[in-house]
Amino acid sequence: MRCGSLRRLVLRAGALGVLITQPARAIDAFEIQVYDGTANSARAPGLELHVDHVLSGATAATPPELPANHRTTFTLEPSFGVFDFWELGAYFQTALRADGEFDYAGVKLRSKFVTPPGWYDRVRLGVNFEFSISPRAYDPGRYGGEVRPIAAWEDEHWLFAANPILDFSFASGEFGQGPEFEPCVMAKRKLGPIALGLEYYAGLGPIHHPLPWSAEDEYVYETFDLISLPRVEVNFGVGEGLSTASSDLVAKLNLGYVWDPLMSR
Repeated sequence: MRCGSLRRLVLRAGALGVLITQPARAIDAFEIQVYDGTANSARAPGLELHVDHVLSGATAATPPELPANHRTTFTLEPSFGVFDFWELGAYFQTALRADGEFDYAGVKLRSKFVTPPGWYDRVRLGVNFEFSISPRAYDPGRYGGEVRPIAAWEDEHWLFAANPILDFSFASGEFGQGPEFEPCVMAKRKLGPIALGLEYYAGLGPIHHPLPWSAEDEYVYETFDLISLPRVEVNFGVGEGLSTASSDLVAKLNLGYVWDPLMSR
């Protein structure tokens, strides 16, 4: 009895050690974006296209994951404003691999809540919830979720926003390692019809056991935004990896359009 109990204790400790030392999931490769606390108007549909390309990255990966080097991802994101403070959206993810193969890479559903227009002059707050189902090559856990708090401040010259994201894996019907912390922030200076700025993204590992810096996924992007067209979104950036676990160089392009609100009956 004592030997059996001791053996079970050792096995559980070993399993816990595997979870703690398991590397963190990489930052979301299909939506490289900091939410600024805005949403579609009530009954207004929108559509975004996210195109991200790894110019230089890892050429090997632990199966079933695939190497990121020279991979291009294409994500289509339809959205709809239920109310001025509530927006629903979805993602259809695909990937063009370095070997020329084109993959289906998963779907996501999201629900975003924000403070309504006019709530406060310059501050916007909100939270976004997501649920995802992906092939194991793009998410070993297959099922995942995200809770993304949103805080933003904007005036006629500057825009600042922060999203301290909690990322969950629901592998085998469990919470895996527990939530991982993936913060992202941005700072942008408005210059007439455009804005120039910096965006920072990081995957710091499980909240209860952060990774060492060399194993974290961290990037800084220099970005360009077209802000002169109120219905149109154009965001382009080039990001450099800051740690050995990151890709060396990544380019991103986000294009979006929001239509007039649908007429109510």
